[in-house]
Amino acid sequence: MDLKTKIRTVPNFPKEGIMFRDVTTLLTDPCALDYAIEQMAKQYIDVVIDKIVGIEARGFIFGALLAKKMDVGFVPIRKKGKLPAETISETYDLEYGTDTVEIHKDALKQGDKVVVADDLVATGGTLLASIKLLEKVGANIVGVSCVIDLPDLGGSKKLEKYKPHFLMSFEGE
Repeated sequence: MDLKTKIRTVPNFPKEGIMFRDVTTLLTDPCALDYAIEQMAKQYIDVVIDKIVGIEARGFIFGALLAKKMDVGFVPIRKKGKLPAETISETYDLEYGTDTVEIHKDALKQGDKVVVADDLVATGGTLLASIKLLEKVGANIVGVSCVIDLPDLGGSKKLEKYKPHFLMSFEGE
């Protein structure tokens, strides 16, 4: 199945010159979504994993489905102020300003083997901040799994140490 055909491209969103890769069209197709999760899981068939970690917001969708498929628990990483119990946070730079991601302090145990899931890698800022956060709590990142890579923006290069896997990439578009 060519999953790339299931991704809608929205020109000039959220601003002029951006080609937004919209995964919501993939999510509406149950066969394509099932296939995507199957392909994501296949990368870790021989890897011991304790938890899948998903990054707010679309990473929750793919991460939770991947966790279910692999019969492991799911842990959310959220934007600052969204988790109800005690958290650990990581602040990172954006093009204009900063943002912060958080995880519950008790969500993982020291040495837990985790795969980080998200929908898309662009510059890699949110994923790298999430990885730093996971390392703070003592997790062992055994992989990064995303639906889409935008290699021209350089994020996937920054993630090479974490063995990223992508179902597709959109280069030079």
